Amino acid sequence: MAHLELIPKDNISSFRKLAIGSWKTAYDPTVYGTMTLRMEKALAYIEAFRQKTGVRLTVTHLLARAMAEALRRCPEANAILRFNKIYLRKRITISMLVVQTDGGKVDLTSAKIDDAERKSLREIATELEIAVQRVRQRKDTMMEKGKGTVQKVPYLLLNLFTWMMSFFMYTLNWNMTWAGMPYDAFGSAILTNVGSLGLDTAYVPLVPYSRVPILIAPGAVKDAPVVENGQVVAGKIMNVNATFDHRFIDGFHASILSTTLREMMEDPFKHFDPLDELSAEGTQAPAPQTAAG
Repeated sequence: MAHLELIPKDNISSFRKLAIGSWKTAYDPTVYGTMTLRMEKALAYIEAFRQKTGVRLTVTHLLARAMAEALRRCPEANAILRFNKIYLRKRITISMLVVQTDGGKVDLTSAKIDDAERKSLREIATELEIAVQRVRQRKDTMMEKGKGTVQKVPYLLLNLFTWMMSFFMYTLNWNMTWAGMPYDAFGSAILTNVGSLGLDTAYVPLVPYSRVPILIAPGAVKDAPVVENGQVVAGKIMNVNATFDHRFIDGFHASILSTTLREMMEDPFKHFDPLDELSAEGTQAPAPQTAAG
C-alpha cells in the first residue's frame, strides 16, 4: 500500500513549471498572508451549538471544517510535489498541532481529521477530542513509535534522517509504518492556534519534511472598532494568518481558500451544521418523513 493516495496532475502551466524549477525545496518559496474576520456570528453559533448539543465546540473546529470545504472547492491546493511533478491528494486531511507537557518537557505533535470535508462539526469535535486525548496521554502507539525513532537518531544525522524520511514517504510514496513513521501524520493542511498563546498575528514556517503546503494560524479573538453602515461600532475580530508554498499555490488558489473561510466563518448559521437538526443525545435529530417515505 502506498503512503498516500495520489493522482498526477497534467496540463501544468509554464509559470507553475518555472516556480517548481526556481525553488528546489520548501525552504524559500514562502508566501504569508493575513485576513481579519468578524467573529460575532461565529461566537454566537458556537454558544448555540454548545447549548443545543453539549459538545464543546471551538473556533478551531469551525476553521478545520471550513478549511476542508475550501480544499474541496480548490482541489489543486490539496497537493504535494514528487520529482517536481504536482500530485493531487485523493483525501482531505486536516491536522492540528497539539502541545504535550508531561514528563517535565514540552513537546509538539499532531492530531488529524481524515476526510474532514465529509464530516459534521459534531463528528470533527468528537474525533479531535479523542485524538488530542490519545496524543496527550501518549496512547497513540504509532505516533509514539515514530517519536521514539526520532529520539534515537544522533544529532549529526538529523538533517539526513528527515530528508530520507521525507524522500521515502512522499517522493517515493512508500508506507513507512513498519519503521515507526505514522501514516500521513500532517495531512493536507495544518492548523495551529496561536491565539491560545495570546498572539493576534504569527506566521508558521513551512516544514519541508512534512510536505504540507498550507499552514493556518488563527489568532486571538479580540474587541476592536469596526465600521458598519458608515458608523464605527465595537466588534469582535480575529486574524487568520496563513503560510503557503508558492511553488504550486498562488494568489488564485489563495483567493478561493480565503473566500471560503470568510464566507463560512462570518455566516456560520448558514454554512455549518443546522442547529434545528441537532439533538443533545449525540446524534442528529431524525429527518422528518416525506410523502415518498
